[in-house]
Amino acid sequence: MKKFLFLAAAVVTFFAVFSVSAAAVTNDTVKVGLRYSGSALSAANLENAVGSGYALGYYDSSRNFVPLGQTAWKAITMSVSDGYHIQLSQSYSTFGEAAAAAAGYTGGYPAYISGAFAVRIGSYSTNSAASAALTGLGVAGTVASPSTTGVTVSETSGTTPLFEFDCQGAQSLGVQPDGQGNKAATWFKGYRYNGGFEYARITGGNINVINVVGLEDYVRGVIPYEMSGDWPAAALEAQAVCARTYVCQTTKHLSAWGFDVCNTTDCQVYNGVGSGAAYATSVSDSAVDATAGKCLYSNGSLIEALYFSCDGGATEDSENVFGGATSYLVGKADPYEATISIPSYSYTVSYTPAQLTWILQNSGYSIGTVQNVYVSEFTKNGNAGKVTFTDTAGKTLTLKGDKARAAFYSKTYGKSVRSMRFTISGGTSSAYYVNGTSSTLDSVSGAYAISGTGSVGALGASGTYVITSSGKAALQSSASTSSSGEFVVTGTGNGHNVGMSQYGAYAMAKQGLSYEDILNFYYTGVTIG
Repeated sequence: MKKFLFLAAAVVTFFAVFSVSAAAVTNDTVKVGLRYSGSALSAANLENAVGSGYALGYYDSSRNFVPLGQTAWKAITMSVSDGYHIQLSQSYSTFGEAAAAAAGYTGGYPAYISGAFAVRIGSYSTNSAASAALTGLGVAGTVASPSTTGVTVSETSGTTPLFEFDCQGAQSLGVQPDGQGNKAATWFKGYRYNGGFEYARITGGNINVINVVGLEDYVRGVIPYEMSGDWPAAALEAQAVCARTYVCQTTKHLSAWGFDVCNTTDCQVYNGVGSGAAYATSVSDSAVDATAGKCLYSNGSLIEALYFSCDGGATEDSENVFGGATSYLVGKADPYEATISIPSYSYTVSYTPAQLTWILQNSGYSIGTVQNVYVSEFTKNGNAGKVTFTDTAGKTLTLKGDKARAAFYSKTYGKSVRSMRFTISGGTSSAYYVNGTSSTLDSVSGAYAISGTGSVGALGASGTYVITSSGKAALQSSASTSSSGEFVVTGTGNGHNVGMSQYGAYAMAKQGLSYEDILNFYYTGVTIG
């Protein structure tokens, strides 16, 4: 999910059971992907922020850390194991024994290879160079070839390895910072993190960096990035319940990458203890403590607790945005947002026909040169339910729900429609309004009306009259034109409009309402437990 001011269309998924330990999170421990896939690293640094030194080992299937050895260095680097190495034939029972033996050789270091301790020496670019060095040493050993799963630990300012770990993907290297009697905090890529780290090369290539952290510490690392650490307590408490519910339910990345959630808007933004302008505060930490272990349920099952920045006046039914009715994600008018000032609450963005044509075609939609675009259906809550595009050949493309909003997004042009609550001017709409502005028909074909005498008759586009505030008038569709040749989208809000409005939560908290009040307003028929 995106941080509150910029939240767009991320969907979060939330869960079901009354015990957190029975949910997707294992042993109340969360694995968070910090770098993976395209962002994986050939070398990853750590530096103690609180504490000194590290234990080296791996995490078992219950996410308990299994120590193999340790280093007193405060700054270490985990890098891809490359090159050829000399490996002595003898095996060792412990890390200490291997380290002692390695100390007798220049460039020697302990290694844990396929579940056994060994000593490796040097790094060579070719097999022949390593073989020559082995012969020169005159010791019993072999040449170890480059591995697709090995990770080497070095002191950051040095070159000699401290340790090498390679279990062929059966386990991945784990590093547990030593807090020296305090809760450890460790620098990685400009942010401080609690917990430990895992370095996986299961599929070869670069290293996936995973933060292995307790559930409540994880939630502490979400709140100041999905909201703001200095917001009212009740709003932060509501966000904490939502964040906890999400991570306890999701297994989104587990099968593919070996961690529960990522740290980006694709899941929830998570940056640990933080750094710079956004960081965990005493208020946000207290909000986590006040709601410890609490999640959202519907009929005994964990819910999909979607949230977003602001709704612009009304939330929306889930089926009108993402498809599929959900009993607890029901749209409603939101009276709270209007009581506060919300940054960038209103927006206007314009598109030329050429821009819309390029955006749609590059998004894979089959349509020619766009000639017209309009909101062809509003929901009962007044949000845009459908948008229709028409090309110069008369071909139409109608998109529904969040796809209608997402269709306007273009990184190239730097333009997007920020919420579901918008109108479009500059095009000609064929919409016929029914009982106000929130319900429309694309066509009156197949529509019927009841006359004053009680008879039922089919409507036609001509020869049909309606009663307006000015009296009787001929039936006609709505139409608006623009002399600029551009289509102008005007709206309020920011996000997908389903679930909890974060600014609405802020407004409710400012009025003295509790986090339970907030959650029960935005989610229908839920329980908190």
